[in-house]
Amino acid sequence: MPLVYLILLPFAASLLAALLPANARNTESTLAGVVALVCCVQAALLFPEIADGDVLRQEIAWLPSLGLNLVIRMDGFAWMFCMLVFGIGALVVLYARYYMSPQDPVPRFFSFFMAFMGAMAGVVLSGNLIQLVFFWELTSLFSFLLIGYWHHREDARRGARMALTVTGTGGLALLAGVLILGHIVGSYDLDHVLAAAELVRAHPLYLWALVLVLLGAFTKSAQFPFQFWLPNAMAAPTPVSSYLHSATMVKAGVFLLARLWPVLGDTEPWFWLVGGTGLATLLVGGYAAMFQNDLKGLLAYSTISHLGLITLLLGLNSPLAAVAAVFHIMNHATFKASLFMAAGIIDHESGTRDITRLSGLRHMMPITATLATVASAAMAGVPLLNGFLSKEMFFAETVFLDTTPMVATVLPVAATVAGVFSVAYSLRFIVDVFWGPPATDLPLTPHEPPHWMRVPVELLVCACLVVGVVPAWSIGRFLDAAALPVVGGTLPAFSLAVWHGLNTPLVMSFVALIGGAALYQALRTQRRLGRIEDPPLMRHISGRRIFEVLLTLLTRAARGGRRLLSTHRLQWQMLWLLLFTLAAGTLPLLMGGMRLGGRGTLALSPTFVLVWLLGNTCAVAAAWQAKYHRLAALALMGGAGLCTSITFLWFSAPDLALTQLTVEVVTTILILLGLRWLPKRDENLPPAPASATLARARRLRDMVLSIAAGGGMAWLAFAMMSRPFAESTSTFFLERALTEGGGTNVVNVMLVDFRGFDTFGEIVVLGIVALTVYALLRRFRPAGEAMDLPEQQRALPADLQTDLLNPRHAQDTAVGYLMVPAVLVRLLLPATALVACYLFLRGHDQPGGGFVAGLVFSVGLVLQYMISGTEWVEAHLPVFPRRWIATGLLLALGTGLGALAWGYPFLTSHMMHIDLPLVGQVHVASAMFFDSGVFALVVGSTLMILTAIAHQSVRSHRYHARLQEEQELAMAAVVSYDDDAQEAR
Repeated sequence: MPLVYLILLPFAASLLAALLPANARNTESTLAGVVALVCCVQAALLFPEIADGDVLRQEIAWLPSLGLNLVIRMDGFAWMFCMLVFGIGALVVLYARYYMSPQDPVPRFFSFFMAFMGAMAGVVLSGNLIQLVFFWELTSLFSFLLIGYWHHREDARRGARMALTVTGTGGLALLAGVLILGHIVGSYDLDHVLAAAELVRAHPLYLWALVLVLLGAFTKSAQFPFQFWLPNAMAAPTPVSSYLHSATMVKAGVFLLARLWPVLGDTEPWFWLVGGTGLATLLVGGYAAMFQNDLKGLLAYSTISHLGLITLLLGLNSPLAAVAAVFHIMNHATFKASLFMAAGIIDHESGTRDITRLSGLRHMMPITATLATVASAAMAGVPLLNGFLSKEMFFAETVFLDTTPMVATVLPVAATVAGVFSVAYSLRFIVDVFWGPPATDLPLTPHEPPHWMRVPVELLVCACLVVGVVPAWSIGRFLDAAALPVVGGTLPAFSLAVWHGLNTPLVMSFVALIGGAALYQALRTQRRLGRIEDPPLMRHISGRRIFEVLLTLLTRAARGGRRLLSTHRLQWQMLWLLLFTLAAGTLPLLMGGMRLGGRGTLALSPTFVLVWLLGNTCAVAAAWQAKYHRLAALALMGGAGLCTSITFLWFSAPDLALTQLTVEVVTTILILLGLRWLPKRDENLPPAPASATLARARRLRDMVLSIAAGGGMAWLAFAMMSRPFAESTSTFFLERALTEGGGTNVVNVMLVDFRGFDTFGEIVVLGIVALTVYALLRRFRPAGEAMDLPEQQRALPADLQTDLLNPRHAQDTAVGYLMVPAVLVRLLLPATALVACYLFLRGHDQPGGGFVAGLVFSVGLVLQYMISGTEWVEAHLPVFPRRWIATGLLLALGTGLGALAWGYPFLTSHMMHIDLPLVGQVHVASAMFFDSGVFALVVGSTLMILTAIAHQSVRSHRYHARLQEEQELAMAAVVSYDDDAQEAR
C-alpha cells in the first residue's frame, strides 16, 4: 500500500463517519477502529524496510515549478510516530466506544477524531516543509473541534478558543521560519534541508529561522510560558485528552524539535533557548501538578513536565540525550495514555474527577486500581517499569554533560527536584484516589467498567511492564531505528540494561523516590489542615494571565481602531477603501517607475469615439440621476456597462465581452433587489443650506477621486498595451495553448489548464461567498416599523403599491402592469439553456466557457423567479443551489485528482479524440470536466445569492401584509367594542 494511503484513509473514514446515522455508534466505532488498526498494521509491516536507516519516499507532482510537490517520507523516527498515532488511536477508539454517551453526537466525534488522526499522520510523514506546516495547522483546527466537542459548555468553548489561538499563532511563526529555511537551503524538501545543516547554521538568517521554528514547536508542545492552554483543554472528552497528550498534538512540538535537531541543533542559541525552556517547563509543570484537585488537571500538568523533560534532553546538544528523548517519547505515550483512560473510567463510574471527594476506590474497582497504580509508578520512575529507564538516562545526561561549571552543578539538582515532584504527584494519584476509607458522597456508586473498556489500559500497562523488565529484547531494535534519523548519522553507544551498577544516576533516582514520598506526605498534612488552596508562586508566573491581558489589550486596540476608522455610512467606507487602493497602487510606481511602451498606435476611429462618448454620457447621467431616480440611474449604468462590453469586443477580447455582458445582467438584477431596501426620500423637505453645500463638496471630492482612479487605471492599461509584443508573457500562452492545452481559445485554455489551480481557488471563494450570503440572510428578520416602498414601486399607481405588498397578488398584478405574460418568460428558459450549452461546448476553441455559460443559464432561471415568484419555481422547477455548488466543487476537484491518479501533477489536462456514430470525430479534453464544475458552481452561487435576497423580499412582504392584517383586525375589534358599549348605554 502506498504511503499516501496512511494519510488518506483516516480522512476518508472521517467523511464516511460524518454521514452515518447518530444511532449507529457500533458502526462508527468499528469503522474508526478498523481504519486505525489497518494503518497501524501496514506501518508495522514497513519496519524491515526502514530498520537499517533506509528512507521510504513517495513523491506526487503538485507544483513542480515551485518545488511544492507532495512528498510522503518515512524513516525510523516517522515510523515510530506512525505506530503511536495509529496504535494508540485504535485503542482510544475502542475505549471511546464505551465512554461516549448514546446522547452525544457520536458521528461528529469520530469524524473529528479520524480527521485529527489523518492530520497528525500528515505531520509525521511529510517530506516537504510547507506540506508539514499545512498538516500542522490542520492538527490545530481539528483539536479545536475536539476540545470544543461539548460546545454547550463554556469551559469547552473557552479552552478550544485558547488552544486554537496559541497553537495557530505559533503555526504562523513556524511558517515564517520554514520560509526562511527554504530560502537558505533553496528547497523545502526535507531531505535537502537535512543535508544542508552546515549551510543553515552558518547563515546570517539562522537565528531568525531558529526562533520562529521554536515558537511554533513551543506553543504546540505547551512549553513555558505557553503551557497554560493545555490544562484548559481538559474540557474535551477523556478519549480526546488521552490521545492528545500521549501520541498527537502536544507531541507534534517535540517531534519537530527532534526532526530538525540535525539541522538547527548543536549551537549555543539552540542550547540556551531549547534547554532553558525545557528546564523551566519541567519544573513549572511538575510543581503545578502537585496542587491539582482534578484528576485530568494533574495529568495535564504532568504532561507539561514530561514534555519539558523531552525538550531539555533535545536541547543538551548531545546525541545520547537525543536518543534518551526519543525513548522517553515512547515511554510517556504508553503510561500517559493508560492514566488518562483510567481517569476517564473513574469519572465514568463514580461521576466525579475531584480528588478531594475520591477515596478508597480499590475496594470497588480493584482491577482499575491495580492498572492505574502500575501506570503511575511508571510515570514516577519506579524501577522495573519503562519510565525508570528513560528517566535514568535523563539523569545520566545531566550528570555527564560537558558544559560550564554552573550548568553542570545546577542541572543535576534541577533534574532531581523534578523527579521529586514527579513522585509526589504520582503518589497523590495513587494514594488519595485508591487508598483510604471508601468514599460515601459520590454521585454514582463506583464499580468496574465493561471489560472491553478496560482492555486498552491493560495492553498499555502490560507494555510498561515488558519494556521495564526486558527493554533490550522488547524495544531495543525499534529504538535504534527511531533514534538513528534524529542524531543524523551514527548512533552513540548506549545500553538498555535494567542494572548499570551503583552510580550517580541511580542515586539520583532513589533520592527522587524518597524525597517525593516525603514531599507528598508533607503536602498531604498541610492539605488536611487546610493550609494549601492554590499553588504558591503559580499566580505570579501564570502564562494564562499574560495571555488574557494581551488578548484584552488587543481587543481594546481593535475596538479603538474600529471607532477611529469605521463608520455606519457606506460612502465613507468606500472612500477609505479607494484612497488606500490608490496609495497602494501609486507608491510602487513612484518608487520604481513605470515607462510607456514605444509600440505604435492605431488611427483613431470615429465609431470608437462615439461608443466612448455614449459610455461616458451614461456614466455621468447615472451619477446625476442617482439623486432623483434610482431606477433610471441603474438603467444608465447598464448602458455604460454595455459600452464597456463593446470596448472589449473592439480590442479583440470576445470572451471578456461575453462575460461583461452577462455580469451586467446579473448585477442589474442584484441591484434591483437591493433597491427594495433603500429608504424613501422625503422630497417635500427642502435641504438646509449647510447640508446642500456639504453635499456639493462631497460630490466634488468623489468626482476628483473617480477621475484619479479611472485615469490611473487608463494610464496603466495604456502603458501595458503599448509595450512591444515580444516583451509580453502572452506569447507563452499563444504558443502553447493548442499544443499543450488542446484548444485555440487562449483565454479559456489559460483558465482551465495553465492557471487551473488559480481558477479552482476562485470558484471555491465564490462558493464560500454564496454560502455566506445565504447564512447571513436566512436568519434575517425585517424591522418592526413599516418599510418604505422602493422608488420604482412608488412610481406605480397607489392600488398597485398595495397589491405588490401582498404576495398572493404581487405576481398577477406586476405581470399585468408590465404587459409581459409569464408563459413567454418561461419559454426563455430552454432558449437560455440552449445558448448556455452552445457557449459551454465551444468554449475551448471559440469564445465561451463554463463561467459565461453558467451566468447565461442563471439568468434564465432568475427570470423565472422574477416573473413567476419563488413559490411557483420551487413547486414546478425545483433548483437546489447548494447541490449545484457541491457538484461543481466535486467535479473540479475530481478532475485534478484524476490527473494525480494517472501520475501527473494536479489538474494536468489531457486530450483525446473519440469517434461517435453519426457524429464523427469529437475532440474531448479533460479540462471540459473541470469547466463543467465551474459551470455548475457559477449557477449554484448566482442562484443562491439572488434568490436569498428575493426570499427576504417575499418574507418582508408577508411580514408587513400580516402586520397590516393584524392592525385591521385590532381596529375592527375596537370599533366593535365601541358599538357594543354604545348599544349597552
